[in-house]
Amino acid sequence: MPGNPATEFVTLKADVIDRSQALAWFRRSLRTVPKRQVLVFIHGFNNRFDDAVFRFAQIVHDSHAPVVPVLFTWPSRGSVWAYGYDRESTAYSRNALESLLKAISQDPGVGEVSILAHSMGTSLALETLRQMAIRDGRVAPKIRNVLLAAPDVDVDLAREAIMDMGPAARRPSITLFVSQDDRALALSRRVWGSEVRLGAINPDQEPYRTQFEQSGITVLDLTKLRAGDPLNHGKFAESPEVVQLIGTRLAAGQTVTDSRVGLGDRIIQVTAGAATAVGTAAGLAVSAPVAVLDPQTRRSIGGHVDQLGRSLSDTVAPLNPAGLGQ
Repeated sequence: MPGNPATEFVTLKADVIDRSQALAWFRRSLRTVPKRQVLVFIHGFNNRFDDAVFRFAQIVHDSHAPVVPVLFTWPSRGSVWAYGYDRESTAYSRNALESLLKAISQDPGVGEVSILAHSMGTSLALETLRQMAIRDGRVAPKIRNVLLAAPDVDVDLAREAIMDMGPAARRPSITLFVSQDDRALALSRRVWGSEVRLGAINPDQEPYRTQFEQSGITVLDLTKLRAGDPLNHGKFAESPEVVQLIGTRLAAGQTVTDSRVGLGDRIIQVTAGAATAVGTAAGLAVSAPVAVLDPQTRRSIGGHVDQLGRSLSDTVAPLNPAGLGQ
């Protein structure tokens, strides 16, 4: 009986294997997942190989996503004092990542590919996909989801890279995980002497809100979320609810925004009970630890608020049977 791909992933990475063994594991693992999905993880700044393996294995395990996990590692020096070295290492690694993504996408056994990149790794992901689109005319169609967690990249550079990938209909679905209290990105901003980094923006402020809506980009604002990360830089992986939410979407074979039910609905449904207890529709927004900003979820929130208002009216009406106090 085939083993758990996540468990095999850790076992194989712990051993020294050759290319033929790796390909044999990859194709064997593809047959164990229903939709033949591959999830490529790109780690961030100050992450050595063993750290990246541990983090990715934790994400795959906690999400319960039926995917074949593939870790792309780039040569981080693994030191907080080597920010410049790591940044140049990501630029050096673009061709290697492009070769990997093309090889996976061209494999007839692969159904679709998702990319999860963290921190400085998001710059590598964006620049590689941009390079692929320019070289080939578009990003490989099998690459359907690109998840950018705490992206340590300039806002304008990210926008240009996404535009160079082509119109929304021909590029992957893009999701951002941001948090305005990300201390690591605050330090990065000081290093670069620039405006706020993409992972620390307020997505409800202009011009970001309009730009994201026009580009069809989904944003998960994790600012209110409390996790165990003292730097607030790894909230996307520290919160079991967020990790499982993404795993559920990938398991359904959908892009993160590809549904009549917005990504935020599961979180909204959980917090709606708290809002009803408070007795105010405002509680729906106040109690939600994650704000999901995409057009579908905005429409869903409106529906939840309307439903909550009717529920409260039904509850209050019997207390005023004869119109007293009206």
